[in-house]
Amino acid sequence: MLETTLCYYERDGKTLMLHRVKKKNDVNHDKWIGVGGKFEPGESPEACMLREFSEETGLRLTRWAYRGIVTFISEDWRERMHLFTATAAEGALRECDEGTLEWIETDKLTQLPIWEGDKVFLQLLRERETFFSLKLVYEGERLAGAELDGKALDFS
Repeated sequence: MLETTLCYYERDGKTLMLHRVKKKNDVNHDKWIGVGGKFEPGESPEACMLREFSEETGLRLTRWAYRGIVTFISEDWRERMHLFTATAAEGALRECDEGTLEWIETDKLTQLPIWEGDKVFLQLLRERETFFSLKLVYEGERLAGAELDGKALDFS
C-alpha cells in the first residue's frame, strides 16, 4: 500500500493549496489539494510531511498537528495518507514544480475542483479536534463508500 502525507497550512483565514497542473500522468491533474507526497524509506509520517512541505513550498513548518489517517481504496490503487494541519511556518514561499501554490479562503476550499472524499476529511478537520481514521472507497472518480473510525459514514 502506498504511504503518503498531506498537510493543510492555514493562516489569516486562508489555506495554502496546490493546484496540480504541471505533472504529466497525474491522477490529481487539475485538482486542488494540500501539500504532501510519498514516504521515502525509513521515514516517519512527521518526517515525510515536513520534508515534502519544505520541498514543495520552500517553507519550514514550525507549528503543526497530526490529525488523522485516510485510507483510499479503489480498483486501481490503495493508499494510506497521513493527514496534518499547520498554523505557522518560516521562510519564503517559492514556486512548486508540481503545480501552482495559492492562498485560498478556507471556507471556500470545498468549492474548488477537489476529490469528493477531500470534502469529507476537510469537514472533519474543521469539526473535530480528535484524531480520526477515515476510509474512502472510490469507483473511478466517484466516492462509493466511507467509514469513519470503523463505522459506515453517510457522506451524501
